[in-house]
Amino acid sequence: MTDGLPTVPGLPMTRGRCPFDPAPELGVLRADHPVARMEFPDGHVGWLVTGYPQVRRLLADPRMSSRGDALRAPIPLPMATDRTEPAPGMFTAMDPPEHTRYRRAVAAWFSARRTRTLEPRLTELAGSHLDAMAEGKGEGPVDLVTGFAEPMAASAICELLGVPVSQRPAFARAIKALFAVHSSAEDAIAGWHTITGLLRGLVEAKRAEPADDLLATLVTDGRLTDEELVTVGSVLLTAGYDTSANMIALGTFALLEHPEQSAALAADTSQAERAVEELLRYLTVVHAGGIRAAGEDLEFEGHRMAAGDALSLSFAAANRDPVLCARPDALDVTREPVPHLAFGHGVHQCVGQQLARLELRIAFEALFGRFPGLRLGVPAAEVRTRPDMIIYGVQELPVTW
Repeated sequence: MTDGLPTVPGLPMTRGRCPFDPAPELGVLRADHPVARMEFPDGHVGWLVTGYPQVRRLLADPRMSSRGDALRAPIPLPMATDRTEPAPGMFTAMDPPEHTRYRRAVAAWFSARRTRTLEPRLTELAGSHLDAMAEGKGEGPVDLVTGFAEPMAASAICELLGVPVSQRPAFARAIKALFAVHSSAEDAIAGWHTITGLLRGLVEAKRAEPADDLLATLVTDGRLTDEELVTVGSVLLTAGYDTSANMIALGTFALLEHPEQSAALAADTSQAERAVEELLRYLTVVHAGGIRAAGEDLEFEGHRMAAGDALSLSFAAANRDPVLCARPDALDVTREPVPHLAFGHGVHQCVGQQLARLELRIAFEALFGRFPGLRLGVPAAEVRTRPDMIIYGVQELPVTW
C-alpha cells in the first residue's frame, strides 16, 4: 500500500496487565490512525476502525453491508466456512429489506414496555439462583459463572422465547458447547445442531398448544416458515445467552476489583441502572467488535475503500475513546451515563438491548443486595479470562462472602 497507513497484522486481542482493558495496540491506533488497514485471517487486507465517531458513522452508513456472504471474520472461528448466503431467518447476517422483515417480527417483544413485564419473574428467578448458589457453598469459594451468571442469562432469554423450564438445561449445555473457548469445529457445529433440533421440537409444541410468548406468537402468526422460526429462535437464544452471562460475570469481577464501587452499589442497589451503563461501556464484552463489508466503492475520512473490502469495527476501542468522557479508562459507576456502542448502532443495533439492560440491573441488584460482603475467592491474577473469543469474559469466577 502506498497511502502511508499501517497494516495491522491481525486484530489485536491480547489484553495487557489489566484484564478489563482492551489490547493496548488499539488505543495507540485510535490516537494515531483511527482508520487503519488490517490483514484478516484469510489473507484479505481490509480495515480496522477504532475511533468512536468513525465506528458510529460506519454502523449507520447504508453503504456498509452485513450480509453473511460478504463478511470476513476478524479472528479464526471454529465454525468458519466459505462465505455463503445467510440461511432463511439469519437476520443478523442480512441487509434491508430482508433484515427489516425479520427484525419487525420480533422487535415488539423486546420493547422497553414489554420487557418491563418480565421484571417480577426475573427478580424471582435471580433470587432462586442465588438461593441455589448459597446452598451449594461449602467451605471454599463457589463459581459465580455456573452458579449465577449462566443460569440468570438462560432464564432471561428462555422466559421471553417461551422455553419450558424442563428444557433449559439442555439448551444451556448446547450453547456452552457452541461457545466453549476451545471448541473444535465439530463440537461447535454439533452444539448448533442440538439447539436447532430442540427448537424444531419447541415450534411443534407451540403449534399444538399456543402460548403468550415470543416463539408461540411467531408460530401462530404464520408468516415465517418452520426453518425461519428455528433460525430466528436460535439467533436470539445464542446472542442473548453468551453476552449476558459474560457481562454478569465480568461485571462482577470488575466491581470486586474496585471495592469502593462494589461497596457503594451494595449500600444502594438503586444505583444499579447507572452502574450497568458504565460497565457496558467500560468492559465491552463484544471485544472482537462488529464486522461489515463495503457494499460499493466509497471514500471515508479521506480513505478509499473498494467494494467488498472487509471492516472490523472495534467497539472496545471506541467505547474508551477520550472524546466520550474524562478518564475513559477508569471505571466509575457513579458518573452520568456515557454514550457507548456496546449494543452497536444503526439498523443492526441489538434488538434485545432493553432485555439485556433489565436483566443486568436485576442481576447486580440481587447479587450485591444478597451478598454485600461478596469478594473474590482467589487472587485476581488467577481468574482465567477468554481473550481468544468473540465474546470476552471469564471462564470461571470463584467468589465467597
